[in-house]
Amino acid sequence: MYSLGVVLLTFVCGTTIHSFAAGPPITENAYCGKGDVAKFGDKDGPAELPKTCFYTGLDGTPSPGRQIRVEANANLEAAVESAKCGDTLLLPAGASYEVKSLPAKKCDDAHYITIRTDTPDSKLPPEGTRISPAWAGIASLPGRPAYAQPAGGAAKLMPILVASNPSGAPVGDHVRFIGIEWTSSGNIARMIGGENNDHVIFDRNYIHAEDGVEVPHAVSMAQGSHYIAVINSYLGGFYCIARSGKCTDATAIGGAHSEAPFGTFKIYNNFLESSGENVLFGGAPSEYSPTDIEIRRNHLFRPMIWKEGEPGYTPSPKGDTYIVKNNLELKSAVRVLIEANLLENSWGGFSQRGFSLLLSVRSQSSRCPSCRVNDITVRYNRIRNVGSVFQISNSPANKKKGGGIATDGGRYSIHDVVADKVHGEDYHGGGAFLMLLSGAPPVHDVQIDHVTSFQPGLLVSIVNKSEDKLRNFSITNSVLSSGGPRPPFASAGGGRDSCAARSQKSGPEAVLKECFDPYKFEHNLIIGSRGGWPPGNTIVGSANDAGVRDVKEGIAARPLLCRDKGEGCQRKSPGIGAASDGRDIGADVEGVEAAIAGVE
Repeated sequence: MYSLGVVLLTFVCGTTIHSFAAGPPITENAYCGKGDVAKFGDKDGPAELPKTCFYTGLDGTPSPGRQIRVEANANLEAAVESAKCGDTLLLPAGASYEVKSLPAKKCDDAHYITIRTDTPDSKLPPEGTRISPAWAGIASLPGRPAYAQPAGGAAKLMPILVASNPSGAPVGDHVRFIGIEWTSSGNIARMIGGENNDHVIFDRNYIHAEDGVEVPHAVSMAQGSHYIAVINSYLGGFYCIARSGKCTDATAIGGAHSEAPFGTFKIYNNFLESSGENVLFGGAPSEYSPTDIEIRRNHLFRPMIWKEGEPGYTPSPKGDTYIVKNNLELKSAVRVLIEANLLENSWGGFSQRGFSLLLSVRSQSSRCPSCRVNDITVRYNRIRNVGSVFQISNSPANKKKGGGIATDGGRYSIHDVVADKVHGEDYHGGGAFLMLLSGAPPVHDVQIDHVTSFQPGLLVSIVNKSEDKLRNFSITNSVLSSGGPRPPFASAGGGRDSCAARSQKSGPEAVLKECFDPYKFEHNLIIGSRGGWPPGNTIVGSANDAGVRDVKEGIAARPLLCRDKGEGCQRKSPGIGAASDGRDIGADVEGVEAAIAGVE
């Protein structure tokens, strides 16, 4: 175990979960000491936390050698080849360089090659601070949030690396990119390839597709890569187009295929924009699952001007719509911490239903039988403006592709999450809190605790294709709403063999007993008028009756529980101090706010 000044440890059911006095620590290397000493702790509920980490402070990636100026339009690959480990390559701001691949140098942790803008540090965002397109001379982008500006306004302060390798440019080992603009050239599938990259840091980079060009992938973390970090950067403009496009699934960051072990990845303090999934791990044939991944303090976003019917809707350059799926999906990943992120804007219509976060193990094309999604911790995140919230799915591959089964999916800890502005049919979604689809292998060990979520649809929809009941499922200490014409716990398909189909008319308790053993559903504050709930929960008819502050039509800037009448409160909430651990029921709203402060 470990200790930080703000950490409190609580023991539940023999495992350790993490509670924080004022939200989790927000610094870049809060969980990693110099020398890559991991400080995540042991477990969060049923989930093991990452065991390895990547220390990304400048003081841990030294370049003590020469400073070498590289002329504009020079051969950057040759410049790296001739450099010695520990050298710094200075690229003039505004200069352009084609990049097909950069050589591996087999350097060490004390001799990184730094490739950076020649703009002095005083004119860049400080270390640990996100850069924006303004440092590439772009003051604003339509439909995107306002972003930071250099002193004096937008200016071209970064050199440009133009990726031209169709499968993505590999970038070698022990290299740090600082203040670099990356763009694409021509018809390429990804910009930065992950093939055997080792100890690579993209620090304060602006990575975007060529204007008007359909580029599906930005940064790949795959194929034997280790210790890769994307930090304090801005990634945008990655999309696939319906009907007339050449791809179907766009991602800003992800990794899937590898014939060797790969992992220890860090994704910290970035703006991540893509049409398919902002972050996706898995989804391709592979011998291994990516392992030990840190995803913290990122804004996972797509612009609403990509959605038909929205004010300012702007179709793709070809006139067709963008293929939108989810904010974050794991089809193959082990020991992942997803903490202090803002996940925003997800809608369905293209084989998806607008779920924000998916844990969905899959043996893609029946060629990843060893794939697994295990030990996933989701905490102190905010989810906003989506078609539905969570989907947990263990499903075989498509029958036409062999129907292959992955190894395992389970041990998930989800807590201190706030979700609101959840939509239904207008986002081509069901407006659900959780869809649980358990095929083969069976889902197991799912712990949901201290969540606050306002959704217009059902609470849980479920399919269990196993003959056995699913083990160790719990929803506790949470503020949850349930609405719409369907029962709050309902079948998601499977016909009469579905455990939920047989019991949904009798209410949530009947479904829980039919589908899970053991299960726990208690100390929840449920907003909904239907009956049949298990004992040990508080059921109210409205958000006002629940004593939730300032909730209007499923939207609440700060969904705190009311401690007294007044100041946006009609009554004291029955959830005050009523959780099993003595806390208020629901997410630690103030902790979530502190965790994501400055992320947007």
